[in-house]
Amino acid sequence: MTAPHVVVIGAGTLGVCTALNLVEQGARVTVLEAQSIASGSSGRSVGVVGSQLTDPFEIMLRVHSLRRFRQWEGQGLRFNHIGYLRLARTSVQMELFAKSVEIQGEAGLRSRLIRANELRDLVPHISPDGLEGGLFGPDDGFLDPHEMCNFLAGFVRAKGGEIRQYRKVLGVERWPGGYTLEINGDPIDRKRRLIDRKRRLIDCDAVVNAGGAWAPQVAALFGQRLHIWPERHEAIVIHLDEPLDYTMPMVMDLVNGEGSGLNFRHEKPGELIAEIHKVDAIAPEDPDNYNDQCEERSKVDLAELLLERVPDLPGARLGRGWAGLYPVTADHRPFVGPIDASEPTLITAAGAGGYGIQLAPVIGQIAADWVLHGAPVSVPGSQSLAPSVERNIPVTDRCVVQRAGRLRCDRCR
Repeated sequence: MTAPHVVVIGAGTLGVCTALNLVEQGARVTVLEAQSIASGSSGRSVGVVGSQLTDPFEIMLRVHSLRRFRQWEGQGLRFNHIGYLRLARTSVQMELFAKSVEIQGEAGLRSRLIRANELRDLVPHISPDGLEGGLFGPDDGFLDPHEMCNFLAGFVRAKGGEIRQYRKVLGVERWPGGYTLEINGDPIDRKRRLIDRKRRLIDCDAVVNAGGAWAPQVAALFGQRLHIWPERHEAIVIHLDEPLDYTMPMVMDLVNGEGSGLNFRHEKPGELIAEIHKVDAIAPEDPDNYNDQCEERSKVDLAELLLERVPDLPGARLGRGWAGLYPVTADHRPFVGPIDASEPTLITAAGAGGYGIQLAPVIGQIAADWVLHGAPVSVPGSQSLAPSVERNIPVTDRCVVQRAGRLRCDRCR
C-alpha cells in the first residue's frame, strides 16, 4: 500500500491545519494556494481564540482545538492569554453562562461567571449599564493568524508536505480513483514563452477544498455547488494617549445573535482592536473585488458603540481600519465533509465564518478523518458538519428556514 496523495486547496488556517493532520498520519500532501500563505480571510482576522459559548457541541469542538493550540504553543507558537469576556444582557443569558461554566469545567477548561457589579474589577473602563454580567475565560486570548499559518506550514514542509504558492487550480479531470488538476504556471518567470504542461498537471487520490471565501468557486470546478456567503466585516485600531495599567481582555457583546456585536481587545500597550460582529449586508461580497478598507459609516457606528460601553478610555481615537470576509453558511456552522456521498474523495473544509481561526485545528482533524477513514472518527458528533442537502442551502434561504423553527438567523433578528 502506498500513501495517498492529497491535494489541499487553500493555505489559510483551515488548509494548513488539514495538511498538517494529513501528513502526521502518513499521507503525501500538496497544498495549492492561489496567492500567498494566509493571504485571504485568515490574514485579516483579529485572531481571537476562546471557548466562552453556550452550545455544548460548539464548546466540545473548541476543546479539541485548544488541545492542539497548547501543543503548538509548547513548540513555539505565540499565544497571548489575555482572557475572553462575553457579556450578558439578560438573566436568561446568565443562566446559559452558568451551564457553560459546568460544561467547560467537565472538559477541563477554566471559566467563571462575572456579575454586573464585578465587571469593573475585570475591565475598569467598562460601563455595566444594561448588563447582567458576563462569562470569563482567563486562559483564552489571541494570536497572529499570519504567523500561525506560516508556523504550521513549516511543520507541513518538515514532515514532507509541499506548499506551492501562487498556484491556482484552473481545471479538473476525474479518472477512476483520483483526479488530475491543472494549475497555472510560475507567475514570476515572465521570460519563458513555453511552459512544460506536465509541470502544470498534478495527479492525486483525494482533494480537500479549503478555499475560504473562494470555496464555492473551487467547488464549481468539480461540478459541485457550495453555498457559502462571503460576508464583509471590518476591524479598526483604537489608539490611547497612555497605555492602560491593566490588560484589556477580549470583550464580546453577542450571545446567540443577541447583542450589539461590538467586540474589542488588547493588541499592544496603548492600542486596542475593535470590530462589529454583526452586519446588514444584503448581498454577498465578491472575494476577488471588494473594498478591503474600513468605511466611514462603520467608523461612526463603531465609535458610538464604544462610547456606550467604554466611555472613559484615555484619549481614545480611531486609527487604521481594514475589512475581511467571513465565509458564512446558512446555519453558521462550518462545512466539513463530502458534498456528494458518492464522491468521498472530494472533501469540503470551509464556511467557519468568524470562527475559522479557533476552529481550524479541529476542522483540519475532521477533514483528515474524512480523507483517510471515510468518516470523522476522532470527533464525536462531527458527522453533523458534513455539507448535506439539508445544510448546503443558499444563505438567503435561511430566513425561510428560521421561520420553520430549525435555524437561528442573525440577519433576521
